[in-house]
Amino acid sequence: MSQRDGQHGAASGGSVPGDAPLVLGPHRFGSRLFTGTGKYSSFELMRRALEASGSECVTVAVRRVGTARGEGSLLDFIPPGMTLLPNTAGCFNAADACRTARLAREALGTTLVKLECLADPDTLLPEPLETLAATKTLVAEGFHVLAYTNDDPVLARRLEEAGATAVMPLGAPIGSGLGILNPRNIARIKLAARVPIIVDAGVGTASDVAIAMELGVDGVLLNTGIAAADDPVLMATAMRHAWLAGRAAFLAGRMPRREQASPSSPRAGTIAPSAGAPTAPPPAAASSAP
Repeated sequence: MSQRDGQHGAASGGSVPGDAPLVLGPHRFGSRLFTGTGKYSSFELMRRALEASGSECVTVAVRRVGTARGEGSLLDFIPPGMTLLPNTAGCFNAADACRTARLAREALGTTLVKLECLADPDTLLPEPLETLAATKTLVAEGFHVLAYTNDDPVLARRLEEAGATAVMPLGAPIGSGLGILNPRNIARIKLAARVPIIVDAGVGTASDVAIAMELGVDGVLLNTGIAAADDPVLMATAMRHAWLAGRAAFLAGRMPRREQASPSSPRAGTIAPSAGAPTAPPPAAASSAP
């Protein structure tokens, strides 16, 4: 992948030493942070934020993309080397989502698609039956489907069985910035999955990204958390560090949680207590929380 201004691409996005790349269909990614293109005050600000994020893949709504570059097209401001991930945002049924995905394949020459079938314009929550139906149709037509879904372990399994390349459970409703509302379900989805799990939507700040990655998911996709920040470029930098920190912590393996304190230094070799001074009671048996 090419770079721009020495900031973009795998060299800046980084990866955890020894970690394998994330494979999605024919694509391989070092960065596990996926970014979006909406809600920026200008295309130029979007470009700078994308570069700062180190992301190697950016999602674009098909309805916002023209068929050619030039004349101020959004595509002109995507940093060179980034993989385009067209999405079906704004679709509320399987038929419209599939038609939008086909348009993207023709216009952008890619079989990669982020599938969104929404239930209604108020909650923007995924419509499960339409999402599953669209996944089956698009997989049969040769698409590599990244399916946006609720944090429902059963539906996640059904989407995997339907042939989804990746399953993308939400952290919280789109644009809410509420973070990872149901970490237990996200962890359960990942534990059972044989395809990549990418948390999508609801991420508000860097700690949300780190929390998601510490759960063991394969990546995080976000947009508003960067675009709506007071300083999107600085927030994009924070998100880049956050995914790396969370991924490294997951691979390192966290210490067990304990109900009681455990001293860092050994008890052996401590000085004898002063005469008449109260002595500490013997330590209780240590226990680890599940």
